[in-house]
Amino acid sequence: MIRAATPADVPVLHALVRELAAYEKALEEARATEEQLREALFGPDPVAHALVAADDASGEPVGFALWFRNFSTWTGTPGLYLEDLYVRPQARGAGHGKALLAALAAICVERGWPRFEWAVLDWNEKALAVYRAVGARPQDEWTVQRLTGPALAALAAQAPGGPANPANPYAN
Repeated sequence: MIRAATPADVPVLHALVRELAAYEKALEEARATEEQLREALFGPDPVAHALVAADDASGEPVGFALWFRNFSTWTGTPGLYLEDLYVRPQARGAGHGKALLAALAAICVERGWPRFEWAVLDWNEKALAVYRAVGARPQDEWTVQRLTGPALAALAAQAPGGPANPANPYAN
């Protein structure tokens, strides 16, 4: 069963995020708190959404998908970006991952969004097999770039007005 996450799901979502980070060998990078997830998903200005995969027999959460809306200047339309998808190891193979992907695809189709995108670690062969099976294709010509920490701060300091200046002409 796939359902929209509720505020009551925040503790299990937090636990699942940490399990995913451990699986991806990056637990030390998963610093989000339950309160941050609650604010991001259910605060006054939600920036993300989540679906929960629950075991059909017990109703216990066994996985999740966290997504947000993106935008393509080429198509002039919004799309859906899947940030995280995770199913607990003991629940894998029962169709929860595919059901989460199908639910997200349905959101795209219902809203008229022509793109559903995500990134996957190149060593995650099991996930890649699921994605190929549902028709997803890699965008090999693109390489993800990330700017964080001191490099982010150094570049921001080069902006006129700087990031800490309330008169920053680039802030919305």
